[in-house]
Amino acid sequence: MDVDADAPADPDDLLQWRRDATTSRAIRLLWSLGVGTFFAVITIIVFWRLYDLTGQIGGQSIVVALFAAILVTIFALVVSDNTGSHLERLPFSTPSGPALQRAADAALGAIAMGAIIVTLMGIGRYVSQNNLLGDLGAGPFTGLAALTIPLALGALVCSSFLESVGAFDPDEGVIYLYEPEQAIDLSVIRTVSTRPVGDAVVVTLDYAQPGGQYVAGPRRIVVPPAIAAEIESYVERNSSAPEA
Repeated sequence: MDVDADAPADPDDLLQWRRDATTSRAIRLLWSLGVGTFFAVITIIVFWRLYDLTGQIGGQSIVVALFAAILVTIFALVVSDNTGSHLERLPFSTPSGPALQRAADAALGAIAMGAIIVTLMGIGRYVSQNNLLGDLGAGPFTGLAALTIPLALGALVCSSFLESVGAFDPDEGVIYLYEPEQAIDLSVIRTVSTRPVGDAVVVTLDYAQPGGQYVAGPRRIVVPPAIAAEIESYVERNSSAPEA
């Protein structure tokens, strides 16, 4: 059952946590590869379009050199220890702080996934031209390259699911979720089960149904292992306590 989403006045009494791209490598990697895949696909499409158009005027080498220079410049910027200071020299506004880190992660993800997609397409082209797989041609490699799109969507969904910001009040037995704002009263939770997923734990909540009524609230939350242990311990104590 949801209770008032306002947190207690004294935050020192709460066990707080934050799981996002700034605190979890898994979330950061999933987000980077997911977003990077879409940027990579768009870049490849634009490149091949320009490459084909300039083929009629003999400017393909210029397109290749231009894209190579852009990629090398972006890679050098994102791996530099002074990315922010380099960008400050540009005549237009640039991101900073967390936004800059997210942009750098997206750029690295795009470069990595772009290299994978181009490699698969290149192998497929080579196999097809040399008839190494017979009637299959470049099909398997083209299929693998196309498969990166649904995999990228899956990575973004997973990164969103693993994100979690909240606090647990061990005295009141209430879990406060901040994104979105919601509060869960553990007095209506019969049992909990936990399952480790990387550096986090998925906590499944089994709600009681007083009078056969459905109790609204999240059925699964993702929290750090220490928070999961506290929640599980509280529910076990509460369920084993003798009723008045």
